[in-house]
Amino acid sequence: MHVKKGDTVMVISGKDKGAMGKVLQAMPKENRVIVENVNVRKKHIRPQREMQQAGIIEEACPIDVSNVLLYCDKCKKGVRTGIKIEADKKVRYCKKCESTFK
Repeated sequence: MHVKKGDTVMVISGKDKGAMGKVLQAMPKENRVIVENVNVRKKHIRPQREMQQAGIIEEACPIDVSNVLLYCDKCKKGVRTGIKIEADKKVRYCKKCESTFK
């Protein structure tokens, strides 16, 4: 996968197109990611215990990883990335401006 937990991404297709957010969870086996404040659904819950509060909560649902691009601070948009080796470590870099990501 080209993104991992903690990356800032931009959504490029779907109902939340243009939205940006942080990757909360990456699921490589399902090829999906959960991005904060993107693809939010309302879920009705009822109390399971006597003191628990019932109500409607909002939770972020997974979206396909092909619908997001890594956000480059230098280019100020979602960009395609590549991998190069620096000091025996793989580093992701922006294909437009050649800046590296952490």
